[in-house]
Amino acid sequence: MTPALSRRRFTAGLAGAVGLPALADDAALLRELRAGAALLMRHTQTTAGVGDPPGWRLDQCGTQRNLDQRGIAHAQRIGRWFAEQRLAVTTVRNSPWCRARDTARLAFGRSEDWPALANIFEDRSGADRQADAVRQFVRSMKPGELALLVSHGVTIAHIVGSGLALATGESVVVRAGTAADAPLVVLGRLVVP
Repeated sequence: MTPALSRRRFTAGLAGAVGLPALADDAALLRELRAGAALLMRHTQTTAGVGDPPGWRLDQCGTQRNLDQRGIAHAQRIGRWFAEQRLAVTTVRNSPWCRARDTARLAFGRSEDWPALANIFEDRSGADRQADAVRQFVRSMKPGELALLVSHGVTIAHIVGSGLALATGESVVVRAGTAADAPLVVLGRLVVP
């Protein structure tokens, strides 16, 4: 099973919005992952719906939209792919929503809830503060570290600062910019089918 490691998967409009350069081959992005980067991953497939059901509670998984069987299997494939590529993930953090936590645990056997990755679909009041915390984390990473940050599509788009739309289980690969307050540098997308 070959994943799509590609900068080419960005639409022309998004590529211009995030300043995405051309890439000769997928091996270049794999080299970037080995050199160290952060992957902002959208949780894998859930039960049908948009948002969470009325009356949902963060502390009760049964009230939220959760992974379906396809999402469970996809998260496991993602974990196997990282193992096959010998990519050692040093940090695994996730949104406190159960679907993000389950994606992280199924793929990597561990997770750490991090409110900065929380879903901003219904409440954007803390969105800028959350995005700043994630950007600061990426800026603080040491060379060679590989972080997997599992979140939600709308949250990731806000962090990256673009109209980015990720499919479930898809990741955008980022690294810190050269200046302390520079936007994150988008290296490409990772799709493990």
